[in-house]
Amino acid sequence: MQQILIIEDDINIAEMERDYLQLNGFKAEIVQDGTQGLKMALTGIYDVIIVDLMLPGKSGYEVTKEIRKNLEIPIIVVSARTEDIDKIRVLDYGADDYLTKPFSPAELAARIKSHINRYNRLKGSSAASEIINRGGLEINTASHRVFVYGKEVQMTSKEYAILLLLASNPNIVFTKEHIFDKIWGDEFSVETATVPVHIQKIRKKIEKDPANPEFIETLWGTGYRFK
Repeated sequence: MQQILIIEDDINIAEMERDYLQLNGFKAEIVQDGTQGLKMALTGIYDVIIVDLMLPGKSGYEVTKEIRKNLEIPIIVVSARTEDIDKIRVLDYGADDYLTKPFSPAELAARIKSHINRYNRLKGSSAASEIINRGGLEINTASHRVFVYGKEVQMTSKEYAILLLLASNPNIVFTKEHIFDKIWGDEFSVETATVPVHIQKIRKKIEKDPANPEFIETLWGTGYRFK
């Protein structure tokens, strides 16, 4: 049974999420404090973590950032905050999705299933294993690991998915709308402006000089291309 950790201080919302997820075949645990939630996330075994932004102890921003430093599993943020700046900020910290309160528990369950399926596909089966080499960049699609000139770099699931899409299709131009549709589909409420944010994060990790990239090229007014 797939395990979900709910880090939410509003017990009514948390219990609603837990009860609906259990009806849909998940096992869900609730923790109402950010500090304790982070500890449980890093020491337990979970398939998805749901995080509220406004938490006692550590905030949802801090919790998301620390989880992502250590784990690649999907993180779904839920919050009453509706400003794009909040969504983009938590995306920048490594969240995979963002739901604005109030939301349908059915939608939450659907997004959880979608993220679990996508995460499992990204991890890949050994049968589909291959190494993608692009100059000094190496992507192991079986182990979901990325190396730049022999040094491993850590990436979120969305960063990895974008890099894999571009590196698997060298010299093909992808608009930010195309990348958004491929990676997020219909599951995400943030606008396509999140794509440049992710490209910037990827460049910081794989480029010697992000301002003069050797791997991911920007074609102004058009999109992005892997050289």
